[in-house]
Amino acid sequence: MSQITFLNRQALHLRPDPARVVVRPFRPAVEPRNLNPTDRTRANHIVDRVLALDPEAAAGQLSDVLGNFQGRHRRLLERFEARADDMERAFANHVRFTETQRRLVGAYFLHEYAFEAAALFNPSIVPHPDQSGAPEGGRRFILSLRAVGEGHISSLTFRSGSIAADGNVSIDPSARLASVPGDERRTSGPHGDEVELVFASDEDISERVIFPVTDSQAHGIEDARFVEFDEGGRKIFRATYTAYSGQAIRSEMIETLDFVSFRMFPLQGDAAVNKGMALFPRRLDGRYAMIGRQDNESLYLIYSDDLRVWQGGQPILKPRFPWEFVQIGNCGSPIELDQGWLLLTHGVGPVRRYSIGAVLLDKEDPSKVLARSREPLVRPEPSEREGYVPNVVYTCGAMRHGDQIVLPYAVSDTFSTLATIEIAALLRAMEG
Repeated sequence: MSQITFLNRQALHLRPDPARVVVRPFRPAVEPRNLNPTDRTRANHIVDRVLALDPEAAAGQLSDVLGNFQGRHRRLLERFEARADDMERAFANHVRFTETQRRLVGAYFLHEYAFEAAALFNPSIVPHPDQSGAPEGGRRFILSLRAVGEGHISSLTFRSGSIAADGNVSIDPSARLASVPGDERRTSGPHGDEVELVFASDEDISERVIFPVTDSQAHGIEDARFVEFDEGGRKIFRATYTAYSGQAIRSEMIETLDFVSFRMFPLQGDAAVNKGMALFPRRLDGRYAMIGRQDNESLYLIYSDDLRVWQGGQPILKPRFPWEFVQIGNCGSPIELDQGWLLLTHGVGPVRRYSIGAVLLDKEDPSKVLARSREPLVRPEPSEREGYVPNVVYTCGAMRHGDQIVLPYAVSDTFSTLATIEIAALLRAMEG
């Protein structure tokens, strides 16, 4: 099979870095409000031991902890105090703490978590909301990535970069530090709880890590498909992602204006119980539209008057070529071209090899398939076959820049890289 020749692979590799850590709640058993009396006793035993330290020893211990960890995290004392606030119910049997005791107790119920120690993969890309400093004729962008650490728990992290007028792509260096949101608010909505997360505005975007915060996400926030959405002239960045509780999955959505403040909420309806939903970048005839997979092998077009409720769907794409005989799925939101909607897809072939292809949908009626790629655009190269899950290339979304597509993609569920594709050459290679 011939290899696509208009794919320009960039010499960039985003690899997992075990040195990047956040502080997370440490739970000797489970969180105090859910503890049985025995577990509450264990939490209180830890507190008893801290309180038994004389003031000088407690101050010395806190100083030692700060000496070991303060350079690895922003606002560490605030994290200690916030964790002590979280554990308040476990402290009910104790006398009033001194400031030193409270901070030290908070430290005992935290731990460092290397959120991207195992993998950094399945990226999507959108234009940066702040284009100041963009190269002449180029564009700044934001990458979202799925990071995996101990216990195979997935979180959401970000990088920034630029594409130059000549198509050369660069990624900004990642910050040494990383952190979870400093502010978290929950509200009850008509279709489930909503969570608002706010990061410190002075943090670099590469510092921001969105870790699972609800029971439905307990084991992972997976494969966010970000798109710049035109909501009546107002640009909103939205992404569908898979929330994994450890037993069940469901589709949820996250949205942001600035990648500093985020809102997360569940999707409802029979179409939202599947993985891999991707939102069109604008309404179609006044309705929201998604591409999703519902039968484990084919792609469906789904419409909704309500961004949060998705029902039914119309099948539009089934496996056709050998490289996709097992199943197909979307690789991010459709990209609007003059000729139609460009939809990147993934196909699974023999020996469970994942490849990336493309489909062109009608601009006015996306249920009509105008053309599709007979051969994959990207398949695992010999140097890209090894990793946590061998023989996989995968993306959660590309971006148009002028006459090119900027395509970030993951290799073997381990690391990420980028390529650019000439749109005209891609369209010529597709067949009806």
